[in-house]
Amino acid sequence: MTPTTAPTAPAWTLFGIEPLRAALEYASMHLMDKATLPSGDGHPVVIFPGLAADRHSIAPLKDFCQRLGYAAYDWGRGFNTGPQGDVDRWIDDLAQHVSELTSAHRQRVSLVGWSLGGIYAREVAKKLTGRVRQVITIGTPFAGTMEQNNVTWVYRLVNGQKPLIDETLMARLRTAPQVPTTSIFSRSDGVVAWEACIQPGNAAHTENIEVQGSHCGLGWNPEVLAVVADRLRQRENAWRRHPRSMAPS
Repeated sequence: MTPTTAPTAPAWTLFGIEPLRAALEYASMHLMDKATLPSGDGHPVVIFPGLAADRHSIAPLKDFCQRLGYAAYDWGRGFNTGPQGDVDRWIDDLAQHVSELTSAHRQRVSLVGWSLGGIYAREVAKKLTGRVRQVITIGTPFAGTMEQNNVTWVYRLVNGQKPLIDETLMARLRTAPQVPTTSIFSRSDGVVAWEACIQPGNAAHTENIEVQGSHCGLGWNPEVLAVVADRLRQRENAWRRHPRSMAPS
């Protein structure tokens, strides 16, 4: 499924009701039946927050993974301001940090990233060859440009400069890691263009899964949590696409 027209940023009216929608999704999380979800096998899961967020925003997702039986970690870098300095060196350092964070585990690690955090998850997976089990991104615009979201001003505010993304880097970000990679997206996302979250191509190890939800509430959206639980329970070297996945084209 490849968008036929160049995506634009979501409407500001949709962006404006993000907080309300996220609050409703948070309430829905507490009402969902978690008893039927598959139990985990104890393998490590590292979760990366979105831009201008920290461990508090991903705490519900981390707690959810721990309750399922996984060894869940937040990324351990505090407030996410975006990459600092040279991007490649910054990602190398982050990959080394993830390796050290999960060094006590023999099993390979699953990387889960929300929004900008999903970019980190994908790029770290490319660095830690043989150490990563799978990547799950949530509302992550890896296939778009900064003109296709409503938060460039937030990036400038917390980072001190606008994102420095040239064509070479953009092409790299669009390329999926060589491990099972799931992109969860919402057409009603008020922050990033949903089309920018679609993994193109026909690789057998990638998939796109649509949910209904806001951008700011995806980390505790019941639909997202159910998909994450299903993806994490996939056995190593026996990954299969989710029944709801939309095959890349």
